[in-house]
Amino acid sequence: MRLKITLICAMLVISTASVQAEEAAQLSSKSDVLNYSIGVETARNLKKQGVDINLEMIMKGMKDGLSGEKILIPEKVLKKTMTDLQTDVRRKQQVSRKERGEDNKKRGEAFLAANKAKEGVVALPSGLQYRILRAGSGAKPLDQDMIEVNYRGTLLDGTEFDASQEGKPALLAMKSTIPGWREALRNMPVGSKWQLFIPPHLAYGARGAGKEIGPNETLLFDVELTAVNPHRKEVTGNSK
Repeated sequence: MRLKITLICAMLVISTASVQAEEAAQLSSKSDVLNYSIGVETARNLKKQGVDINLEMIMKGMKDGLSGEKILIPEKVLKKTMTDLQTDVRRKQQVSRKERGEDNKKRGEAFLAANKAKEGVVALPSGLQYRILRAGSGAKPLDQDMIEVNYRGTLLDGTEFDASQEGKPALLAMKSTIPGWREALRNMPVGSKWQLFIPPHLAYGARGAGKEIGPNETLLFDVELTAVNPHRKEVTGNSK
């Protein structure tokens, strides 16, 4: 974390060094594009973290650090200041994440409470809800099985965070899927297509996943089960 913040500050200075000559700035090489991109992303990250930036002081600190001249503050003060910055950034991130998680949980609970009253929606004791879009008649998968599925996952606001390739079902291990998927798939015959409404405790919980799925997100999926163990060779008395 310390290295990350130090590099962020350094990169910001590099990227802002050309602000004084902004009118004449040209992206004439890959290096220019790289440095400009670093500057944009660094500024966005610092803004997101709520760091109060004084460009004049950053420039002074950068010049002193590069020149090897004696810096204006003792090394102990420098290290403590950076440590305090890291602590403050982490605290703000934790508070923001907690608030976001609480908001997501409330929105999800309200959605599921209204959704379970809709026609065709089945609500299970676990909290999982589903609607059968198409009934199948094939085998139902077990937890140790491999499955082929077409799927699309969205947040409550409709943002798509994942989907199988069109025309190419995804091959997955049942045990690798989230709990809400496993519970639904155990009851889905091959050929079925269900719409799943999955509360956070059966999805990714407070940790979330990737950039799109925040803490305590309720997730929506359209899932079509196309095959169970599609590449498994049958062996007498057992199967691999």
